[in-house]
Amino acid sequence: MRIWLSRPHMSGREEAHVAQAFASNFVAPLGPQLDAFENKVSQYLGGGLHCVGLSSGSAALHLALRIAGVGPGDEVWVSSMTFAGGIFPVNYLGAKPRFFDLDKDSWTVDVNILAEQLEIAASESRLPKAIVPTDLYGQSVDLDPLEALAAQYGISLIVDSAESLGASYKEGRMAGTGGDAAILSFNGNKIITTSGGGMLVTRHKAWADEARFLATQARDPAPHYEHSTFGYNYRLSNICAAIGLGQMEVVDDRVSRRRAIFDRYRDALIRPGISFMPEPDGLRSTHWLTAFAIDPNQVGVSREDIRLMLLEHEIESRPLWKPMHMQPLYAGTAYHGSGVDERLFSQGLCLPSGSDMSDDQQDEVIGRILQLLDSAN
Repeated sequence: MRIWLSRPHMSGREEAHVAQAFASNFVAPLGPQLDAFENKVSQYLGGGLHCVGLSSGSAALHLALRIAGVGPGDEVWVSSMTFAGGIFPVNYLGAKPRFFDLDKDSWTVDVNILAEQLEIAASESRLPKAIVPTDLYGQSVDLDPLEALAAQYGISLIVDSAESLGASYKEGRMAGTGGDAAILSFNGNKIITTSGGGMLVTRHKAWADEARFLATQARDPAPHYEHSTFGYNYRLSNICAAIGLGQMEVVDDRVSRRRAIFDRYRDALIRPGISFMPEPDGLRSTHWLTAFAIDPNQVGVSREDIRLMLLEHEIESRPLWKPMHMQPLYAGTAYHGSGVDERLFSQGLCLPSGSDMSDDQQDEVIGRILQLLDSAN
C-alpha cells in the first residue's frame, strides 16, 4: 500500500454538514454553510476577523494584492522559497517580484535582510507596494518586526499562511492573523481540506467587503447585471464549505498528530549532518510537512538517494520548494540573500506527514531511511 506525502483526512463529521446543505438545496456558491464556515474560522483564529471563503489560496492572494493597490510595474517582495501559487498572482497583476532568502534559524523569511533592503529602497524612492512572507511548512513568520516594518514604510503586508492553520505565534497569537491580510489554503493536502479552497483573513472590514464583491464577478447593486469594474468567479462553494465545517471540528487533532509525526521522525533520524526544521522559542508550528536537510558530505547519502529509495518502496516524499529565483520563469529577477534557501532546496526533503498515517507506516519510512544511512557508513 502506497504511503502518501499528505492526503485528505476525513473525520466522518463532514457528511452531516454536507447533508444539511443538500437538504436545504444550498448547492450554489453561497449559503448558510459558507457563512458558518467563515465564522468558525474567525472564532478559531481569535475573533474580530473578517473571513472570506474562496476557491483557492491563490485566489485569496490575488484579491488581497489587488485590494492593496498592486498594479502593473509595482514591486512585491516575496519569500523566494514558496509554492508557485504564492507568487503567480503577482504576475496576474502585471507586477514584479523581488525575492528574499530565509533565516537559517527559523527557515522563514529573513527579516533582517528585508529591513536592510527597505532602508535602501526608501532612500531611492522605490519601495514595494506589498510584502508577502510565507509561513513555510506550517511555521509562522516573525510577525512583530514584519508588521513594524510595514507600518514604518506604509507598505501592505499580506501573509501567506496557506500551510499554517493551527500554528501559533508568540503569546498564543494564531498564524493567519498577521498583516493587513493573511491567506489560508484548504487544498487536499493541507491541515484541513474543503477538497479545494482558500480564505482571505483580514481585520479590515473594507478589505473583506471588496473581496466578496470582486470574488462574485464584481456585480454592482442593480436588478440587472451592472459592472463598473471586472471581477472573478472566486467564491468557495457552499458544499465545499460544509466539508470545511466538519474539518474544523478536528483541526487541533490534525495539528497534534502532525506534530507527533515530526517528533518521531526527529527522534529517530537526528544525527550529525541531518537537521530538522527549527522551531524558535515561543512559536508552535503545525509541521504540516516534516522538513529536514541532509548534508551528503557528512552523512554519505544525498537527499535524492533517500527520495529515490523511498519511491522504489511506494513511499512518497518531496524536495523542499525550489526557490522562485531559481525557476526558469523568474530568471534574472532580483534576489537578496546568501543562499540559505538554495542549500535547503539542494539538501532538503519532506517526509510523509499526513495525519492519517499510522505509526506502523511511519516506522516503515524510518526503518528504510535508517537502513540506507547505516549502509553508507
